[in-house]
Amino acid sequence: MATEGIEAVFLETHNWGKSARFFQALGFELDFETDHNSGQLRNGDGPYLFIAEIPADREPRTSIVLKAPTVEGFQPDPAVEVVTPFEDTHYGTREMTVRDPDGRLWNIQAPAGS
Repeated sequence: MATEGIEAVFLETHNWGKSARFFQALGFELDFETDHNSGQLRNGDGPYLFIAEIPADREPRTSIVLKAPTVEGFQPDPAVEVVTPFEDTHYGTREMTVRDPDGRLWNIQAPAGS
């Protein structure tokens, strides 16, 4: 089974408020905001954008998340290096991490309970 495209872009930031306003100025709409300086934004039918504030001493990262329709029966091609198999997340999905030939890490996300 293959992935179904890009599900989301996860961004880390040092200032949730400024980042949210920046993306809203670019046409994104706030889906929800958490009580710990993070939230989800959307712009049309494309992938959602999730932004989370991190401490100032950490380097902000960006992660592109690919969509898997289900965990059941999802078996990556042997050419794909699995770094971590599907695991439950604290935000209600299941995630797997794979490494591409250049060493970049990619997350694959599937619905919880699938």
